[in-house]
Amino acid sequence: MSVELAIQLNRLQLPNPILVASGTFGYAKEMTAYVDFSKLGGIIPKTVTPQPRIGNPPPRTIEANCGLLNSIGLDNDGLDTFIEKHVDYLLGLGAPIIANIAGKTVDEFAAMASQLNNFPKLAGLELNISCPNVSGGVDFGTVPELAGEVVNAVRNACDLPVIAKLTPNVTDITAIAQSVADAGADAVSLVNTFKGMAVDWRKRKPILGGRFGGLSGPAIKPLALRVVWQVAEAVDVPIIGVGGIASIDDVMEFLVAGASAVQIGTANFYDPGLAERLVGEVQATLEAEGCDKLTDIIGSAHESAPSS
Repeated sequence: MSVELAIQLNRLQLPNPILVASGTFGYAKEMTAYVDFSKLGGIIPKTVTPQPRIGNPPPRTIEANCGLLNSIGLDNDGLDTFIEKHVDYLLGLGAPIIANIAGKTVDEFAAMASQLNNFPKLAGLELNISCPNVSGGVDFGTVPELAGEVVNAVRNACDLPVIAKLTPNVTDITAIAQSVADAGADAVSLVNTFKGMAVDWRKRKPILGGRFGGLSGPAIKPLALRVVWQVAEAVDVPIIGVGGIASIDDVMEFLVAGASAVQIGTANFYDPGLAERLVGEVQATLEAEGCDKLTDIIGSAHESAPSS
């Protein structure tokens, strides 16, 4: 008998724990040749803002040791265009679609949520309160009270499940996670990118046009795992792990550390078929471990961990 991979994150139900991260999968059309979308646990398109944004000046990306620095700056065509050109297509792919939204004010988040509430087939909303490349949104993600205020406003504005995507660029992320959980977040995504930069010493200037960027990829996996572990111990909220996941072992590490699902991010750029393959590999691995269902493994590393 096959292992049950479906997972319930409060109001959010997913067929399996393998999702693709916002900003790394476009609007999915770009990946048609590589992925059977219906096999995925969820698709999170690129972040949408109320109005179109041209993003940060180039260069916007640079390879770093074991990772990628990006300073895209939420380049997008705005919510109206997203609704007109992308939502119907995405909802026909056969996978849960979780829209990712960002605003500069609480009212903007609430207004966007209200508009997207007209699409009840959306699986949920992921709130980007953690982008390190844009002024405005990051403030919400670094102050517990503000993060909770955004989640509460979105909960009041729509009926869709709500995920808060949190920044690791804070002193105590458990306080942020507790605040959004208290405000009604169905889950938290841990984590967004780590703020960094690259410098051309010969030209005596930063390489990225926006100076600073977000570091993703294998380099951040140990840091993301640590955050998942800490929040799993301290806060009663489902966790979606994000950060440097590129193999089945990476997935399993996040699951036993306390994540109920994971998002594949940077790896989509160089191995776009990875997420689909991982669904089968999770199934096979859990069967080999003698598990009946996915929940048997979630957080299991905490049971034998020495007390801190």
